[in-house]
Amino acid sequence: MSELRTRLVDHADDATVTAWHDVYLRAERHGREELATPWALEELRAQLRTPGRRRRWVGLVGEADGAVVAVAGIVMPLLDNRDQAEVAVHVDPGHRRRGHGSAMLAAAEEVVRSEGRHVLAAEATWPYDLGPEGAGSPGLEFARAHGFELALGDVVRELRLPVAEELLEQLASDAAAYHEGYTLRSFVGPVPEDLVQGWAELSASLMTEAPTGEMEREPEAVDIAALREGEELGRRQGRTKYNTAALDAEGAVVAYTDVATTVHEPGRAYQWGTLVRRADRGHRLGMAVKVANLRLLQREDPGARRVVTWNAEVNGHMIGVNERLGFVPVERAGELQKRLA
Repeated sequence: MSELRTRLVDHADDATVTAWHDVYLRAERHGREELATPWALEELRAQLRTPGRRRRWVGLVGEADGAVVAVAGIVMPLLDNRDQAEVAVHVDPGHRRRGHGSAMLAAAEEVVRSEGRHVLAAEATWPYDLGPEGAGSPGLEFARAHGFELALGDVVRELRLPVAEELLEQLASDAAAYHEGYTLRSFVGPVPEDLVQGWAELSASLMTEAPTGEMEREPEAVDIAALREGEELGRRQGRTKYNTAALDAEGAVVAYTDVATTVHEPGRAYQWGTLVRRADRGHRLGMAVKVANLRLLQREDPGARRVVTWNAEVNGHMIGVNERLGFVPVERAGELQKRLA
């Protein structure tokens, strides 16, 4: 067995970026072809060619016998959570059980330490029937063996489209009785200028207002320039975003939801964030914005056939909303954390 040799990915080296993505894609799809949600190569290239204010991506490749057989991706926040990094390690399915994953993770941790970061986050997925602890799942067991702890359990759910208009009308009507005085505003693409400050403030709090379990997180920095950079990056990646905001009587954004599609996966849409401002909860605004946004998606992209969403196991309220819309569980996921020495 050849020793794994690791090196950083030069973003301008298209051959290495392509090799990185090839291993990543095969690993992501192995054993979960219909459920995998990998980035397309074109999306990765756009990310690498558009350095942003909010986060930096570092890639590693591991080579054995002259071929790339393992890869790692590291994402480091730049405006907030600057003691943290996210890491993902993938090994080509044909080269597993040879210690390559452990070697690649060690190399990634060395990069993270060199950046002065000490809290490492990762994710793992496993079949729904294995239950919330994921016992026996190879990815989760690998992470645990290397010092990660399961900090928050999630469930992946899918909604088949189109949702019947009769159901959407009933849900919208039921919710409307609870949010008199609020208005809904839906739009495709970038956030309008008159909403962007409120949208940025609310969306920046998503990672701490939503259930976090044992994950160590602070709210994202409110940065309009970073938000606009992200919108432009999404356009270059071939993504389209469908959005709905709820506004109070003064016009402040008090709830939002957004769904994204990509030209690289026709028919599939991804639920991104949904959040209601703490002071405005209890008015069924979560249901209201999600129904309005589904109507927008189905009207503007009639080819969409399913929406994928992730919910924390403990987020009973949002799970209830999604189940009423017709989402069904298809897989489990875990948010993992490790504190580096």
